Amino acid sequence: MNLNLKDDFYHYVNGEWMETAVIPADRPSIGGFQDLVIEIEQLLMKTFADWSANPETIPNQKLKHAVTFYQLATDFEERNQLAGKPILPMLERVKALNSFQDLNTQLGEWILEGFPLPFDFGVMADMKQTSANAVYLSPTQLILPDKTYYAEENEQADAMLQKFFETTSLLLQKLGHTRPEAETLVEQAMAFDRALVPFVKSAEENADYSLMYNPRSYEEVVNYSELLDFDQAFSATLPFKPKQVIVSEPAFFESFKEFITEEHFPLLKSWMYVMTSLNYTDYLSDDLRILGGEYGRFLSGIQAAKEPLKAAYALAFNQFSAVVGLYYGQNYFGPKAKEDVEHMVMTMVDVYKNRLEQNTWLTEATRKQAIVKLNKIGIHVGYPETIPAIYDQLVTVAKTDGGTFLGNALHFKRLARQDNFNKLSQPVDREEWGMAAATVNAYYSGLMNIIVFPAAILQAPFYSINQSSSANYGGIGAVIAHEISHAFDNNGAKFDENGNLHNWWTEEDLTQFQSLAQAMIDEFDGIDFAGGKVNGKLTVSENIADAGGLSCALEAAKREADLNLVDFFTNWAKIWRTKATTQYQQLLLNVDVHGPAKLRANIQLQNLDDFFTTFDIQSGDAMYREPEKRVHIW
Repeated sequence: MNLNLKDDFYHYVNGEWMETAVIPADRPSIGGFQDLVIEIEQLLMKTFADWSANPETIPNQKLKHAVTFYQLATDFEERNQLAGKPILPMLERVKALNSFQDLNTQLGEWILEGFPLPFDFGVMADMKQTSANAVYLSPTQLILPDKTYYAEENEQADAMLQKFFETTSLLLQKLGHTRPEAETLVEQAMAFDRALVPFVKSAEENADYSLMYNPRSYEEVVNYSELLDFDQAFSATLPFKPKQVIVSEPAFFESFKEFITEEHFPLLKSWMYVMTSLNYTDYLSDDLRILGGEYGRFLSGIQAAKEPLKAAYALAFNQFSAVVGLYYGQNYFGPKAKEDVEHMVMTMVDVYKNRLEQNTWLTEATRKQAIVKLNKIGIHVGYPETIPAIYDQLVTVAKTDGGTFLGNALHFKRLARQDNFNKLSQPVDREEWGMAAATVNAYYSGLMNIIVFPAAILQAPFYSINQSSSANYGGIGAVIAHEISHAFDNNGAKFDENGNLHNWWTEEDLTQFQSLAQAMIDEFDGIDFAGGKVNGKLTVSENIADAGGLSCALEAAKREADLNLVDFFTNWAKIWRTKATTQYQQLLLNVDVHGPAKLRANIQLQNLDDFFTTFDIQSGDAMYREPEKRVHIW
């Protein structure tokens, strides 16, 4: 095993770990992020089991409803005895449809109850007026992971589609269909799916978030189809008819009449039937749960389904994520950590401000506006003060009171949809978190101009009071600065200090920024990885954020008395350690806006002069990059 840091720094830091690390059978990967996910999962699973056995110890009423839901989820005897029966009434409703008129008469209820349709809509902040909410209309998802998989030259598609056909046909047989009936239903569903492909965007095309903002008048949207009643869909679900609807993919809806036709109705009906069957297998018997997830596991190379107890916990956590996250944050995130991390955030903001003030390629007007935006970034660390009011409505009906697992889940999902639709008549809540405190991640919201660091990620290897400040800056510090950098990546730079989609750049500055962004695209584009190639355009926003984050974290580390650049660079490489199935890596190459972890670690280091001097890396070493090829943006 070659552990020469000058050949491959990522492998130098993580090579021994990679030799012994084992990917769990029920996961596609293991590594820095995933290790924490597993630790927290084990902790909270034990907590749920303890609460279930000792209900008097449950801290509050909301958590009691989470535990009651968990108890329904873990009643495996009942679930296995019922098998697929709980979902049959839903399937009968799809089966009873004979025309578009039948569908339109119940379209509002159909949407609120979560039946699949070839379109979806929801409410979130208006991208050009983020103090108000707006309706966004988008296409449904395809069966294959991305539009590009349907190209004739894609060698993976046939195996994926065959797996989908086989597993879904078997699922329908277990739900009461003969094999010929099941295969016909799946074939027709796949034919309808195929009819959508020419009109949807690829992941690369969707990577530019601003392109989803396409306001259309209400009348124009209603006229997209003569067969599906959009007016009924909106009128029956929204608090009022909006004057306009924001259409994420106009080409899809402008072509709606090409695939929503009377001739296609049997295909659409079969598609809705198949998708309804697949959407709820997690709530049925264990054999149906495992079968329903087989196609997804195939895409990622996951070897085994989650064990029943783990799967049941996951459903309970996902349903009550904010409630459980608040408990986790309040009990496992201490004031010392919060103080340290907030200090790091403010240091990073100050570093960014200095860099913007000293920036040599921005004109003064753009530079000043960038600082205005930076000064207004909201910062959330640990856990929110309050959770959304919708959780007051999540009252689980226990089995002793006639409640069922799927029945509660369907009711909660309906409440969530109605709550989202009702937001159209409410002001935007800029304090609401989009991620639970027990989630190992962080994010920047361009629409809210806020950065959020949940408690779960604020621990080793990302952060620890037992690590040097340099190691912490190379870990959570770089993550923090990464999220700040998103405010100025190729997407974030299009939004102003209030989160509004608004060009605050001079034409000269924008041209220079696009040139620098292209250099980042070129740095990653076409690199061979896991039998595929990196798409520099798809990953450019995350790569810009990585570059800005690592560079600013390095400057912040230099402000501390215990500077240790070896610690800094080593922990940066350590947080990205990942071992993943080949299938999962290939899937991510096609659909993920993040580049492969190893490349994120190594390539960004090669953009920093201090990396070369710290480890005496010279021309001729594999990790060396010529100074003129090092990409610097922020």
